[in-house]
Amino acid sequence: MAIGGERRAEPGGEDTGETAIFAVLPYLLLAVSVIVTLVQAIREGPNRLPALLGLSAAALLWLLWFHTLHPRWHRRRALMAGYYAGFTALAAGLVALAPWYGFFAFAGYPQAFQYLRGRGRYAGAAATAMVSAAAFLGGVAEIGAAGLWPVWLAVGSVSAVLAGALFRFVEMGYHRHDEQRQALAEVHAVNAKLEAALAENAALHARLLIQAREAGVLDERQRMAREIHDTLAQGLAGILAQLQAAGQTPDQPPSLRRHLANATELTRESLVEARRTVQAVEPTVLAGAQLPDAIGDVARRWSEVNAVDAVLTTTGDARPMHTDVEVALLRTAQEALANVAKHARAGRVGLTLSYMADLVTLDVRDDGVGFDPDAGRADGSGDGGFGLAGMRQRVQRLAGRLDVESEPGGGTAISVTVPAIPAVPAGGAG
Repeated sequence: MAIGGERRAEPGGEDTGETAIFAVLPYLLLAVSVIVTLVQAIREGPNRLPALLGLSAAALLWLLWFHTLHPRWHRRRALMAGYYAGFTALAAGLVALAPWYGFFAFAGYPQAFQYLRGRGRYAGAAATAMVSAAAFLGGVAEIGAAGLWPVWLAVGSVSAVLAGALFRFVEMGYHRHDEQRQALAEVHAVNAKLEAALAENAALHARLLIQAREAGVLDERQRMAREIHDTLAQGLAGILAQLQAAGQTPDQPPSLRRHLANATELTRESLVEARRTVQAVEPTVLAGAQLPDAIGDVARRWSEVNAVDAVLTTTGDARPMHTDVEVALLRTAQEALANVAKHARAGRVGLTLSYMADLVTLDVRDDGVGFDPDAGRADGSGDGGFGLAGMRQRVQRLAGRLDVESEPGGGTAISVTVPAIPAVPAGGAG
């Protein structure tokens, strides 16, 4: 007993092979029944041939109209129950005229499974079993002539029970298949969520690594700042106090007083540089203030100490940058101003901080004595002197660039360009 087409009627998958067989099976069995009947008519005479051919044509049209031409009707349960009743009536009429149409009646099993639901499916199987039993026993005329009605009833009942059992078995198979398919879909959904969670965990792990690295860098900076403050800065402060005390000793030769004054000034400058280094290294330099405010404060304090006008101009959309970017620009401003104080003998310094879409630039210009950037220092370093090598290395670590324009008597312009790396959001790494 071939049963097919269930996947076409009930959502839950579709077997193309079963559907194709189910679509053509009734026509194939009808054709076999007609051919056998025609052969039989040639041997025994066309006794009932017109009636058989007429009913066969009616069955063909019935199949075409409901089974093939209007597939959208297949989900209308009441309509397809009427279709199946008509199919069974045509099959019974054909079997009553010619038992060979039992082949065609056999197609009622997959038709019942496809188009009927619930108890109606088993009722359809029982009706097809009774029609097939009549064909098996030689037709209605033979059963009536031989008095085989009890046998027909027994054979039909057994066939109906077997068909019902097969239907139940197939339904359970389809049900298990649907459960497995649903479970597989749930597994796929769980796997997708797991993959998303793994990706999120990987991203979180990467952020944690970056945060740990940045925390380590900040800790090292703080340690260096403490070391400089506790050793170098404190030592310089002690030396400065001793030199100032020595300078107050009476009856000093003018040459000694001059050397003490020079040593005191150099020590004071070195102490200022040490403290500036501590401030630049400590992350608290920029805490609570944006970079323009921090550089403006540095310029203002430098101007007060050195009695030279220093003005900061900010252009563009000032916004928080990554700590390394802001510290590098702040440190460059400090070192550039320190160089002006040491060497330029300038009367005015202009600082310009420019925010662009992808870059941040800092320009420091003075009207001092200038120098030749292409000339090497007296020690042969060839870096242009005045701490430019250190500034350049700091900027290059951020994939930035430092340019120097100067000439003797024409002042100096230092331009620093670094990528505009945005600040790390709170609680994240980028």
